[in-house]
Amino acid sequence: MSNLRDKKPPSLVALSTGFVLVWLVIAAFPFLWTMWGSFKVEADFFSRADWMNAITGPVTERQHGSPFTGAGYEGAWVEQEFWRAVVNTAIVTFSVVVISLTLGTLGGYALARSGFKYTFWLLMAALVFRAMPHVTLVSGYLLPFFQLNIWGYLPTTIIVLVAINQPFTLWMLHSFFLSIPKDLDEAAMVDGCTRFQAFRLAIIPVMWPGVVTTGLFSFLLAYNDFTVTSMLLTQENATMIPKINSFLGSTQEEGKVMYAVAAVVSAIVPLFVLILFFQRQIVSGLTAGAVKG
Repeated sequence: MSNLRDKKPPSLVALSTGFVLVWLVIAAFPFLWTMWGSFKVEADFFSRADWMNAITGPVTERQHGSPFTGAGYEGAWVEQEFWRAVVNTAIVTFSVVVISLTLGTLGGYALARSGFKYTFWLLMAALVFRAMPHVTLVSGYLLPFFQLNIWGYLPTTIIVLVAINQPFTLWMLHSFFLSIPKDLDEAAMVDGCTRFQAFRLAIIPVMWPGVVTTGLFSFLLAYNDFTVTSMLLTQENATMIPKINSFLGSTQEEGKVMYAVAAVVSAIVPLFVLILFFQRQIVSGLTAGAVKG
């Protein structure tokens, strides 16, 4: 009987499947179109005469002997040295994630297990700081950074991004720690663990999905940031997003637009891989924080 009740009408299954497929096509189309266009020349991909040129690539074939070309990637990665921006981005994002999670897990655990009333006000102060526009915060840092001669360097930018990201990390991890019963800490300490050992051996393994989820958001903040990195880094130390913007510039030059298109595709692909790799942990982490044990 239960199987009969659980069986869904074929029309409902077809409707839901069709809706999901349509949604996937709409959601994936901008990226797929950009990826397709990255293998064309500018005259085809941005053709005003016939939009079909972006598909057939007549100008691309005349110039390169094939409807597809990797000239945009070669120009971006080799000629414009986009690989330097990739390395800088990797350093910044890795450092921001590691520092933010280290401070966030310790601080979030302490606030979640603290019985003091000031915990709420600390979290509210952190939330107000997080809500402030990034440009407002960075503009206040610029003068001392110039005076101390530390402007333009990656460590300076990492410190600022960690400061901006830390309130959000505290809020996220604090909510995850609240979902874990205090009995787990107490049981570990009864067995002979210190407070830190209980935190490391009993709590962290349980809330690992929450750490992964928070780490992903921290990664996206540093990976996609434009305001902070463009204001605090020199052209040589630029990360990917400001570097892509520099390809466009204030004056359009022939071919550089395709460098930007190729660089955009290069920047998006790692995000897809990351989401696919950590999808289970992300879903578990997002749902774990909503249920208190």
